[in-house]
Amino acid sequence: MHSLGSPRANELLEKARALHPVLKERAAKCAADAKVPEETIADFKEAGFFKILQSEAYGGYEMDPQVYYSVVIEIAKACMSSAWVLSVVGVHNWQLNLFDPEAAKEVWGDDPSVLISSSYAPVGLVSRVEGGFTLSGCWSFSSGCEHCDWVYLGAVAPGEDGSWEIENYRTFLLPRKDYKIIKNWDVVGLKGTGSHDIDVDNVFVPEHRTHFMFGDVGSDKHKNKRPVYQLPFMQVFSRAVCTATLGALEAALDDYIHVANNRLAGRVMMRDDADSKRIAAQVKSEIETMKLIMISNFDAMLESARTGVEISMADRARFRYESSMVADRCIALSSKMLKASGSGSIRNKSALLAKHLDMLASQAHVANVSDAFEINLGGVLFGHETTELGL
Repeated sequence: MHSLGSPRANELLEKARALHPVLKERAAKCAADAKVPEETIADFKEAGFFKILQSEAYGGYEMDPQVYYSVVIEIAKACMSSAWVLSVVGVHNWQLNLFDPEAAKEVWGDDPSVLISSSYAPVGLVSRVEGGFTLSGCWSFSSGCEHCDWVYLGAVAPGEDGSWEIENYRTFLLPRKDYKIIKNWDVVGLKGTGSHDIDVDNVFVPEHRTHFMFGDVGSDKHKNKRPVYQLPFMQVFSRAVCTATLGALEAALDDYIHVANNRLAGRVMMRDDADSKRIAAQVKSEIETMKLIMISNFDAMLESARTGVEISMADRARFRYESSMVADRCIALSSKMLKASGSGSIRNKSALLAKHLDMLASQAHVANVSDAFEINLGGVLFGHETTELGL
């Protein structure tokens, strides 16, 4: 499995950096159209970004997720909306390996470049029928859905005994013909992600196109697959929705340094002001610390998958909490830079403000709302059972 530092990983990162100029040029159109440009998705496909976590059986690279997240960070430095769509849609290629193999054949059998969007909120209405389920409902926030021919939708299926428990939560995989996209994406940040609603009316979904998400954790279902496909879904996906925020903060620091080098703050240049220097130091240190934490946590999970040595629930709960804290920390640091940059930072053309609003929007994703994960970690440390599934 190719890891960070490998020739292929380095090549992918260089391709991401090479896209910076064109992504910056397209950023305004991306936001205005509420959609990542088709040209950008084509660029991502040509660069091989969507193949990073895809199985080799369909032309993918089956790489270490660290490579994927590093590419997302690089893209986010130029356009966070584009990076968000890449991160969320691309991680779905990883999840498809957790389904019955028949599902991958349906999605990629004719065209392995086909993409999948998602909305995991358990809002669907499900009934058991012969061979599978019927599904109805309306799901919000399906990022990049206009670029995708399939969608993952979340719902709690009735158990064999008819019970409705969250442990019976499943992801349902549907083709484009079985759902409608309701274009209603009108938000303050991440405007270009095109995270529209998905509407479904009493559609049949066969059993093999469902992923029994929480039932897979700790089971032997995937033990013969490569380590990358033995990682817990919630750990992999949660990092997919915080990584672009970290990349945007890194770019915001560059913007802040540019302001400091050109702005007069009172009687001195901002770059010579002690408080301005402190903020720059704090942001840089926090960025590198968050990167190291995320890398360390995933290295531990991959090593566990390779060796079969279990990670304690306390550590797993901590990993989940630490990824949920990234957006909070990024917003706090961005706020410091905005305040220190003076009144010019609130103008609509402010690069700092644009990135701040994108980061703010990312904080609204349920996987980035850290409170529940903080309480869970504390409870586990006190000896309670975990309240978070899929760790």
